This record gives sequence, structure tokens and C-alpha cells, in this order.
Amino acid sequence: MNLQQFWFVLIGILFTGYFVLEGFDFGVGMLMPILGRGSDARRRAVLNTIGPVWDGNEVWLITAGGAMFAAFPEWYASLFSGFYLALLLLLVALILRICAIEYRAKIDDPKWRFWCDMGIGIGSWVPALAWGWVFANLVRGVPLNERKQIVGSVWELMSPYALLGGLTTGILFGLHGAIFLALKTGGEIRDGARRTIRILFAPTAIIVGGFGVWTQLAYGNSWTWIALGTAVTGLLIAGGATAAGRDGWAFVGTTVTIISATVLLVGSLYPNVMPSTINPDFDLTIDNASSSPYTLKVMSWAAAFAAPVVVLYQGWTYWVFRQRLTVDQIPAPTGLPFSKSEKSR
Repeated sequence: MNLQQFWFVLIGILFTGYFVLEGFDFGVGMLMPILGRGSDARRRAVLNTIGPVWDGNEVWLITAGGAMFAAFPEWYASLFSGFYLALLLLLVALILRICAIEYRAKIDDPKWRFWCDMGIGIGSWVPALAWGWVFANLVRGVPLNERKQIVGSVWELMSPYALLGGLTTGILFGLHGAIFLALKTGGEIRDGARRTIRILFAPTAIIVGGFGVWTQLAYGNSWTWIALGTAVTGLLIAGGATAAGRDGWAFVGTTVTIISATVLLVGSLYPNVMPSTINPDFDLTIDNASSSPYTLKVMSWAAAFAAPVVVLYQGWTYWVFRQRLTVDQIPAPTGLPFSKSEKSR
């Protein structure tokens, strides 16, 4: 494996980690109005399941974007210029979500919390749909000209395959979030999450399976059949484990599905990073889009030292906050950014 292949695989791993971890964050935000219906304490309990970890999960996206910029600058430049409006909308949605989560408890006012909840919902739905649309377009190909610029209108990127890709990540992240809530909560919220899983499971299986088969038949290769089969197996594990009341195994199942689906997409893309629908000669590949060998070598040493530290720290965070939450554990809101005891210090 040369350095270009190594960094292509590493960027794929970073996006996979982001989709697995931030996927259930998005799912929780999407389901918060439903499973938190009835009282603010319920909504706070739902939100608190991701409270200690959601901002750490965002690091995977930042690292993936930075790795893409440093290892494949041509890919980064073409992607972020050609998808400028879509990625700007995605960024605004993420910022809206961040602000809504951080400031929701700062003011004890129902209207304030309502608008913050709206921000959390919008900031969860938009990225959940947008990421599938973006990656489906990368696999399908974009109108890339000889100057490595995406030309044409945004409507050319609205193919049925790309729209199905967006719907796939949206509903899959929703199911992933529901299973996470069943794993992390107790009482009435867990019961509601399990009902939501039963409602979402069949349409998720149909949509994910349909998109996976379409990807494999149109763009896949011989070994990506394994990824497709593993993705389907993961969904079956999630469904069977949910029926048996094994929330942990159900979460493992959707995790396997998300990992396998990402492998299917990235594997179908290789050795391209951005195929051209205008002329195959204009394709961006891991060779003509990469940085110099010296840059890739320096980055590889930096990643070898930094990556294990980040993974160990995040794993420790999940271990510390592994307990289930219930509505009874949610204290009354103070309407202040700090508690009285903290303020008096």
C-alpha cells in the first residue's frame, strides 16, 4: 500500500467514524420532538443522552476535512467549490444545532426552549440527509471539466440515485438514534424508543437495501458485494436484537450497517476520488489529486502519534458516561448557566 492509498483509506475511516458516532447524534435530534413529547423533562432526558459526547463526535468531521485538504488538495478544492451552496447549508445547520444545544438551558422560558428545539431538529435533519446526497454524487460522478471544476447547475446533482442516497442516510441515522436512545435510557423514553424502532425498521431495511443494491450493480466491484452483504446482516442483527430486548447488540447491528455502507461507497469510488461525467480523462484520482510524497510522509508520522490519543480519550468518555438515563434523574431547570453553588464560589 502506497501513501496515496493509505490516506484514501484513512479518510474513509474518518468519515466512517463520523457517520457512526454523529449518526446517532443526528438521530437523537431528529427524534427529540417525538420521544420528548409531553414534558420538558423528557426532552432534556433525550438530549442529555448525547450531552457529554456530541461535540467530541464532531472532531471526526474536522479531522476528515483537514486530512482531505492536506492529502488530496485537488479533491478538497473541487468538492468544496462545486458543492459550495450545499456544504454551506450543511455548515449553517451544524452551527445552528451547536448553538441550540449549548444555549437551550441558559434561559428558563418555554418559547426560548421551543426555538432551540427547532434548531436542534433542523440541525440534525439537514446534515443527515445532505451527507448521503453528497457521497452518492461522488460515487455516481459529477460534471467535472478539464480544469477540475464542477460545471452546470445544482439540478444536475439531483439525480434519483443521489436523492435516494440522502433518504438512506436520513432514515438510517434515525434508526441508529432510536436504538441508541433505547440503549441509553430507561422507563417511558426507552419504551417509546423501542416503538419507534419497530416503526422505522421495515422502511429502513427497504431503503438501505435498495440503495445498496443500486450502488453495487451500477458502481461496485467484486469485493464490495461483501460490504453489501455485511450491511444487510447488520440490519438483521439490529432487528432480531431489538425483538429480543438486547439493545447493545441492536446498536452493534446498526453500527455494522453504517460501517459497511460507507465501505461500499468508498470502495465503489476507488481509485477515483471524484469521477467526471463529462470525460473519464478528467477524473480526479488518488494519484493526480494528492499532495507530494514528502507531505504525505510527514502527515503519516503525525497521524501515527495523534490518532491513538484521540481514540483512547473518546473511548474513555463513553465509558464514563455509560449509565442509562431516566426522566426522574433530570433536575428542575434553573434558567441560569451555572447552579447556585457554582455561582457562589
